[in-house]
Amino acid sequence: MSENILQKITDQKKIKIENLKREVDISRLLNTISEKNIFLDFKKKIQTKKSENKISIIAEIKKASPSAGILMSNYDPVKIANIYNSKNVTCLSVLTEEDFFLGNLSHISEIKKKIELPILCKDFFIDKFQVPLAKSYGADAILIILAGISEKTADEIYEEALKLNMSVIVEVHTVAEAEKSLKYSDALIGINNRNLKTLKTEINTT
Repeated sequence: MSENILQKITDQKKIKIENLKREVDISRLLNTISEKNIFLDFKKKIQTKKSENKISIIAEIKKASPSAGILMSNYDPVKIANIYNSKNVTCLSVLTEEDFFLGNLSHISEIKKKIELPILCKDFFIDKFQVPLAKSYGADAILIILAGISEKTADEIYEEALKLNMSVIVEVHTVAEAEKSLKYSDALIGINNRNLKTLKTEINTT
């Protein structure tokens, strides 16, 4: 049987989040959020572009991946964000998963200090605790990968994001997931041509 990469990532994430929940009090995260004034409307910016008949570009910032390994040895997320900003991208997507993509939530904070663009925290959300955690670092949007969690968990994460005035992207890979995603009426829907369980890409998925 081939290795299920998505399962491996989410299993590792569960351990990290459970440890973090013991160390970080939710009230502390909410206080940090209330002290910040750097949040932007990710979804609205894309909708505005659409109303103007313009294409939106969500530019990704990523150091590594399980399929490709290290993409940039001299990785500088702020420098990359500056380049994207100079090219007038709509929003940024920052990989923050630490073990498999070598990201960090602090990369969002660093970028937000220098650049005024909405940022998606691209990570594997398996617990609603991660939503205020991401926002406390300056994230404007979060990602829900339906293939990686139960529908109940997806619902909880979605509701938590809306409660904190964050945008949501629901990622799907199959027709069944696409149909399920329609219940999240305030979310943006993203199709991933890569099967995160096998890491195989098929462009016809879209």
